[in-house]
Amino acid sequence: MYVKLIREMVYLWRAVDHEGEMLESYVTRTRDKKAALAFMKKALKRHGSPEAITTDGLRSYGAALSELGTREKQEVGRWANNRVENSHLPFRRRERATLRFRQMRTLQKFASVHANVHNHINHERHLVDRQTYKQRRSAALAEWQALAS
Repeated sequence: MYVKLIREMVYLWRAVDHEGEMLESYVTRTRDKKAALAFMKKALKRHGSPEAITTDGLRSYGAALSELGTREKQEVGRWANNRVENSHLPFRRRERATLRFRQMRTLQKFASVHANVHNHINHERHLVDRQTYKQRRSAALAEWQALAS
């Protein structure tokens, strides 16, 4: 995913689990093998080796995974990475509200904090009834307030 800074475009690399929760984010100026390798190393070190790694068709993913020795785990398909693409939507909404970013450092901070907050607070409303949703949301907000104070 690309993000606009004041003068340039930068790339936001994201790792999402099978439930759609964002695990890792990483901002780079380039979208090449070196950037993909740095992101993959960071994500795999923190979250371990998954059964499958779903990516889009960008060749730098394949090159980075070959260097890591996990190329056989890569899955590329026409709609395979929809979960990742749909996880961009809340981020884009917040990005528009902040009227873009001015520095890569602030973008990286925002991306990492936004993922943690969104994963904690967001409870898939369409999957549960209203009463259960309200209970889970209240519990999450109470836990968040306890952590903040």
